[in-house]
Amino acid sequence: MRRTRKSPLSALLAGLAALLGLVVLGALGPSAAQAAEEPGTKATGLHISDGRLVEGNGNDFVMRGVNHAHTWYPNELGSLADIKAQGANTVRVVLADGHRWTANTASDVADVIAQCKANRLICVLEVHDTTGYGEDSAAGTLDQAADYWIGLKDVLAGQENYIIINIGNEPWGNTDPAGWTAPTIAAIQKLRNAGFEHTIMVDAPNWGQDWQQVMRTNAQSVYAADTTGNLIFSIHMYSVFDTAAEITDYLDAFVSAKLPILIGEFGGPADQWGDPDEDTMMATAEQLDIGYLAWSWSGNTDPILDLVLNFDPAQMTSWGKRIFNGANGIAQTAKEATVFGGGSGDTQAPTAPGTPTASAVTASSANLSWTASTDNVGVAGYDVVRVGGGTETKVAASTANSVTVTGLTANTAYSFAVYARDAAGNRSARSATVSVTTADTPAGSCSVGYRVVGEWQGGFQGEIAIRNTGTFAVSGWKLAFAFANGQTVSNMWGGTPAQSGGSVTVTPASYTNTIPAGGSVTVGFIGSKGATNTAPAAFTLNGAACVNG
Repeated sequence: MRRTRKSPLSALLAGLAALLGLVVLGALGPSAAQAAEEPGTKATGLHISDGRLVEGNGNDFVMRGVNHAHTWYPNELGSLADIKAQGANTVRVVLADGHRWTANTASDVADVIAQCKANRLICVLEVHDTTGYGEDSAAGTLDQAADYWIGLKDVLAGQENYIIINIGNEPWGNTDPAGWTAPTIAAIQKLRNAGFEHTIMVDAPNWGQDWQQVMRTNAQSVYAADTTGNLIFSIHMYSVFDTAAEITDYLDAFVSAKLPILIGEFGGPADQWGDPDEDTMMATAEQLDIGYLAWSWSGNTDPILDLVLNFDPAQMTSWGKRIFNGANGIAQTAKEATVFGGGSGDTQAPTAPGTPTASAVTASSANLSWTASTDNVGVAGYDVVRVGGGTETKVAASTANSVTVTGLTANTAYSFAVYARDAAGNRSARSATVSVTTADTPAGSCSVGYRVVGEWQGGFQGEIAIRNTGTFAVSGWKLAFAFANGQTVSNMWGGTPAQSGGSVTVTPASYTNTIPAGGSVTVGFIGSKGATNTAPAAFTLNGAACVNG
């Protein structure tokens, strides 16, 4: 639950990691997808299938819920009924193993599980003592958490349909986060060797925020080390994730590689600690069909993160109103687990949709339509996925048998397919694919703001803000300009430079590839200079002249 603003070092590392995003994404690739599809054994309760969390009956289950600080407020379990009343389908419950706080006993944990089940909530149980690894070795603290779970085996056995075990909260603060991988694998294997078949959740290092991209880089090897294939990764999205591009880039890397992930903690008012608007996190989670768990129901050490005050749902905070009732909030998106008898008990999947056809293809979008599916009860909607090799990524959802896919890159080939789903969460077989090649990006309207951030003898830092003043999105752009005084670009973030003499062209990084209509992206760079450092006089974007300023 630590809420830490980026240090200069961590911000630099996060920026470098973003520049390396495509390389890291490649590292998560086909072998991870293969591992996700071919686990050694099949769980019978909540488990992972094809990169998604599903129930024992095979229905998709997407966690939508909140965190509850039980270990510090043991008399507030009645709040679970209030959490359920707000529409949640999951609660993540803070426990302690006795390392820092008084351990929650077996009888207490049994009561937590019973209350979760009574309130029809899937229960994520987590040990909080591991937070930051302040005084002990990383391996020792996670190992102790594993021992705590093993000591509770009699209470946890037989509950695989209802609970998920989050081994430890926010391991590794700023101390040797690169050491996260081996102890995490060891703790997982210790639980598996003890006979645990539950879905296991693991938090990222760096206070759960992975600003050094350690979990992202090593997720494949950690997942492969769990012979059951029943593992889900948890990222805590606070101050490290400052932009929508960073949010999407991180989550999509896992989803595209069929590595299960959810947002295990997030929260707070917009602009707190430099945070992005959390509505972007909820919208991205909805688009990618992944879970999110907001911090925190009440009683947090930082009241600004409370969803309600004093455990009273009548005192809903502005953050609470957003998480429960926002456009992509819990009340609008949560579906109760069918293990509680929710829905109609329907287990029959819809038929596969017809092969989609494409029309009105532009540089950044395409209309897709398909023959509707049929279902014994009724089709609730469709999910459109982008298919590439052995991976797929959800790109759109629709309640009708057509949709417009946006955010595409100009002059690029895509392959799309469609799934149908019903109200009970049953998903059809995938449709056949359709290939689409987007058009070239037309010249548009733009303005460019150039400024020198700082100068020193022989060098300087520059920043270029590219604004799309047109009426359509621009993807796969190329910016061109010329230096008049012999300046050279030595390092750039947000784009990739190419220079010949004074002439410079910049192509986008993955997270700046698309500039929405009315939007902007920023690239920064380090350059060398002589005595004079005149700003470029003119800029073009995809060959069209831009206004300066």
